[in-house]
Amino acid sequence: MSDHKHEHDDTCGHDHDHEHEEFVLTLTDENGKDVEMVLVETFDVNEKVYALLLERNNPEADGIILRLEEEDEQMVLYNIEDEEEWAQVEEAYNELVAQHEES
Repeated sequence: MSDHKHEHDDTCGHDHDHEHEEFVLTLTDENGKDVEMVLVETFDVNEKVYALLLERNNPEADGIILRLEEEDEQMVLYNIEDEEEWAQVEEAYNELVAQHEES
């Protein structure tokens, strides 16, 4: 098996900032259509980690927040089913937004 390394140089077709590697994942919406989502940021609530995702091709659309858990060294995203949990997450997210707007 050959040892393949991908070297980044100016001829590479990727157009992104090397400081911030985009974490992109594909979710399937209710119509069965694949949608590319970008992980914008993560934040903690009650010792759990949540991820804010925005549509890659439609950043104006509402973002979604999912619970982020690590299983077998892989990150797994879960919908927030519990209303009480959702209320806490929403409150923490609103505080986060307020902090961003101040800075």
